[in-house]
Amino acid sequence: MGKCIEDFAPEETWRSQGRTITDSDLVQFTGLSWDTNPAHTDEEFAKASPFGTRIAHGALTLSYATGLLARSGWFDETAIAFLSIERWEFKAAVKIGDTIRLTARTLEARRSRTTPDRGAWKGDIRVTNQDGTVVQQGVFTIMMKARGGSE
Repeated sequence: MGKCIEDFAPEETWRSQGRTITDSDLVQFTGLSWDTNPAHTDEEFAKASPFGTRIAHGALTLSYATGLLARSGWFDETAIAFLSIERWEFKAAVKIGDTIRLTARTLEARRSRTTPDRGAWKGDIRVTNQDGTVVQQGVFTIMMKARGGSE
């Protein structure tokens, strides 16, 4: 079981395992999202782009960020809902073959004043590639169970 809202310490930090981006990831995400921009789907077009090759969809990398955070174990059976994404920035391209990792740092963890069985975790999220370059960053807020609250 994951952490309840009271279990988070200020500035607590966790770093995820890596996830290598594959051609199959781009192809599958294109089908799911209907985002067929040639930057993601056409290698010849992409060769002439500033990136020199196809790049991952920004939303694909953001989706992997949520999955990498979920794998932390912090939220297993205790997360109730994703509340917000704030100030999300797309800082650098993610290419096929890049390995991304997530670092999450607790900014705030507070119990709700009006609904005592839950609270909100707010965390600074940074996604980096294999070179340590920040490719995406922002703040996630997740509604969490509180200890002693009703299930």
